[in-house]
Amino acid sequence: MDRGPDQGPPRAGQDSAEQQPYRPSEGTLEARRRIPAVTLALFSALLVVLLAYLGSRGFRDFDVALIGYFVGLVFATAAIVYRYSLWITRPPTWRYFRAGWANFFSLRNFRRYTFLLPAAIWHDLIAQTFIRRRSLRRWIMHQAIFWGVILSLMVTIPLTMGWIRFTLSPPETYVAWFFGMPVFRFPIEAGTGFAIFHALDWSALLLLLGIVIAFWGRVRDVGSLTTQRFSFDLMPLVLLAAIAVSGLLLTASSWWWDGRYYWFISLAHQVIVVGWLLSLPFGKFFHIVQRPASIGVKLYQTVNQDLEHETGVCRGCGESLPSQQFVDDLKRTLTDLQQNYELGSGLGWLQEYCPTCKRKLRGKAYYRLLGKRFL
Repeated sequence: MDRGPDQGPPRAGQDSAEQQPYRPSEGTLEARRRIPAVTLALFSALLVVLLAYLGSRGFRDFDVALIGYFVGLVFATAAIVYRYSLWITRPPTWRYFRAGWANFFSLRNFRRYTFLLPAAIWHDLIAQTFIRRRSLRRWIMHQAIFWGVILSLMVTIPLTMGWIRFTLSPPETYVAWFFGMPVFRFPIEAGTGFAIFHALDWSALLLLLGIVIAFWGRVRDVGSLTTQRFSFDLMPLVLLAAIAVSGLLLTASSWWWDGRYYWFISLAHQVIVVGWLLSLPFGKFFHIVQRPASIGVKLYQTVNQDLEHETGVCRGCGESLPSQQFVDDLKRTLTDLQQNYELGSGLGWLQEYCPTCKRKLRGKAYYRLLGKRFL
């Protein structure tokens, strides 16, 4: 017997054929996801410690002055892996995650889409051209903040882990070591040495450029003023600004203030950096970790659209929809989430309609419910 979407669950005593199949409760599913997430988080924390041990030759090259950064890095890594594990195992994310990797390891897809992944990495991760199409100002802001953060992490993490260190080779030469092996020598006064020792200053200046543009846009944009939240939208920018400014003050103390206030500034800088690292999994900048997954989604959409040659068609107007595989996966995902969008009366599923027809169906439903009051 066909049941409409508003009839509710079957009552006791009805035909067993109409009974819904058993599905675990949301709390049970959440508990099942948390156990492997905690396990992966603990494993990742131990892995960071192991890599630091190996890279610093049994902690012989480890700089104890950076112990605060290291502890913060260990806990931040565990928190990021835990949060990412919970996110990636959600029914919709997990379905597209598996499909993306299946397409990635397909030899047929690799031959057909050899340049798809490099192009997607360039457009979605490195150059972020999708933002450039929206606004040049926003693109410059995102690029400055993104590369300011990435470059600073590329310097800070290897130093914190003891992978990289520098030693003086008298009279005027420095030696750069990586994993206990000498990599190259460079004179102290040359441009190479100046650029290397001030790499964090360059990333701080780049970061400040993006932060200034971000704050300027948020102050002038009415939409941002009405929707932004201090803890989620502004606090991450405040922390990044504090990191950049305090890092530049360390250089200023060394150059112009004869080392005065250096201990206090370094301690404050370390506390702010650790606080930002620990906030990564729970704030706005977690999308830096999430963003690479968009490459797999793009591969999934392209492969299904091109190889299947089965494009869905809107039941209302006949407009082309994404691939049939995409529509079917969306239905299965909603079923996993215990959400039923079947319209009944031969109308099919809501996901089988284009956005315009969805709005029309929604408007008709509101009108039937409210009558003339709808207008």
